[in-house]
Amino acid sequence: MSMKILKREKCLCTCCMEEHEVKTVLLIEQATFKNAKVDYEVSYLYCDVADEFYVDEQKMKENDMRLKDAYRKEEGLLTSGEISEIRAKYGISQSDLCLLLGWGGKTITRYEGHQVQDRAHDTILKKIDKDSEWFISLLNDSKDRLPAEAYQRYLRIANMIYEAEQDSYLKKAIEASYAKFEGNRSYHGNTDLSLDKVVDVIRYFAASAQVSDLYKVKLMKLMWYADALAYKRYGHAITGLIYQAMPMGAVPLGHNSIIDLRNVPCEEVDMGEGNAYHFSLEGECDFKALSEEEREILDIVIAKLGKMSKKQIVDFMHKEQAYIETLPRDIIPFTYAESLQI
Repeated sequence: MSMKILKREKCLCTCCMEEHEVKTVLLIEQATFKNAKVDYEVSYLYCDVADEFYVDEQKMKENDMRLKDAYRKEEGLLTSGEISEIRAKYGISQSDLCLLLGWGGKTITRYEGHQVQDRAHDTILKKIDKDSEWFISLLNDSKDRLPAEAYQRYLRIANMIYEAEQDSYLKKAIEASYAKFEGNRSYHGNTDLSLDKVVDVIRYFAASAQVSDLYKVKLMKLMWYADALAYKRYGHAITGLIYQAMPMGAVPLGHNSIIDLRNVPCEEVDMGEGNAYHFSLEGECDFKALSEEEREILDIVIAKLGKMSKKQIVDFMHKEQAYIETLPRDIIPFTYAESLQI
């Protein structure tokens, strides 16, 4: 019999009624639960004097939970601990979560305890875990039945989770669009795509007092010049972005999603005949994703191009060999960076 010793403690042994060292041990046993045979860990107290395993009331409760959690895992259901973690993720009480779901007030308490949930309830709990937007809709539907302070607290946490999940989705979508170019090093400047660097490059330009009127078209050109200059000097770009030759110059693949990434300081501005995207960042900032060498490249680009208007930087880009030699909407190879004008 394989036995794992968890701890040793000198105490009154209720097996032999003598004071001595008692071991807490784990054994693997098999039991039948809901017609299913389940292997699970069982915790016992072990008395060396009597050479016997025994349990107290607390151990009995723990072992019952272990059996039911082992069954849950076997059946693909959430364990009691996982249900508790989902609730804790949103910072919501057991009773308030039941209120949101229209369940009996003690349902979650039982599921986090010794009652195994049915498959329908399990599916709902998994959906809450994966879909914070749905949780927010449930929360709003129950707004009038929750204390105002609790509602605001749950909403604040859920919105933070939603933003983080949206950012993760955006990143995966952008990375997926780049996957097909993985083998062509000249397209992404000998650098793997780093969206953390992309965000910090945008923030660096947006925070600079030497960059005027930073709207999307100008930003895209500054980013290309930064990557191209880094490639020219060091043989590798900064971000790993891949750029297309568009009518107004270089534009990275996935640019519409990139400006929606979390921490990109983008503001949509009504320009009368349409909307524009303005980038600005104020206050103390850090750019942890960027090395000192990379910041130096950005500073050179800012000094050369930061004060240019949109028209000036577009015209300047149109004179680059990289743009002239690349067919419209084709990928701009970084090999042209050797003839860069800056």
